[in-house]
Amino acid sequence: MANHPVTGVLTSIGTWTSRPAAFLILLAYAILWLIFERQSLDWHGAATLFTWAMTLFIQRAEHRDTQAIHAKLDEILRSDHNASNITRIDDEEPEEIEKERYRRQQGD
Repeated sequence: MANHPVTGVLTSIGTWTSRPAAFLILLAYAILWLIFERQSLDWHGAATLFTWAMTLFIQRAEHRDTQAIHAKLDEILRSDHNASNITRIDDEEPEEIEKERYRRQQGD
């Protein structure tokens, strides 16, 4: 499952939507909607744009938090010389990481 092409694409999309460029695309979309379909940009259209914007805000906050956690964990792993086998887990897909965590929890 780790080499499945869909998982890589989904991860890339999730990372890309946390970038400021995604907000610029939303803004461009809203402006184009206003120019070309002004009559359909009613309350429902505004709700659609607002939902899209909130999704991007949530994605950005989650990505920031995740990056902060990773930076902290990287620092902990660098300070613990016995943790070299754990550092390879960053290259795994989320499903594989969940399986590894489950195996380790069962071993405790």
